[in-house]
Amino acid sequence: MGKAQPHSVRPSRLSPPIRKPMRNLKDQIEQDATEALKNKDASLDVLRMLKTAIHNEEIAQGKDLTDNDILAILQKEKKKRQESIESFKKGNRPELAAKEEAEIKIIEKYLPEMMLEAEITEIAKKAITDTQASSQQDMGKVMGKIMPELKGKADPAKVSEIVKKELSK
Repeated sequence: MGKAQPHSVRPSRLSPPIRKPMRNLKDQIEQDATEALKNKDASLDVLRMLKTAIHNEEIAQGKDLTDNDILAILQKEKKKRQESIESFKKGNRPELAAKEEAEIKIIEKYLPEMMLEAEITEIAKKAITDTQASSQQDMGKVMGKIMPELKGKADPAKVSEIVKKELSK
């Protein structure tokens, strides 16, 4: 054969690739898009759309986005699809509604788990007590107090519904 090669520092082909820990949500989406491309996965279109939405928002704001900013974009994209599903169902287009539902499932992988109604109710009751709210006119104070805490963890429409219900008691 020939001379023996000196031991190299390159990992063997059998060892798994060395990956850096995820820095943020944007990196996770980009890495998943790369994997989807390599595996010819159906989620590639949705991941590309998410990357584009994030990129467009970075350009609009002129800075790198935080994970909270990206979560807001993901929530907005999910809401767009939910509205589309309603329209497609009204228009008797179940195949398009099913496509949108599949896209929502992909987007939800990057969103934090939504809070349960009971958890939201407890937070709403505490906020009502803290703000000394007593009627529907005080709803703005209550919502202003709890929405920063629930941002990205609960649907604002659901929170509003629960606060209205609690204030009417």
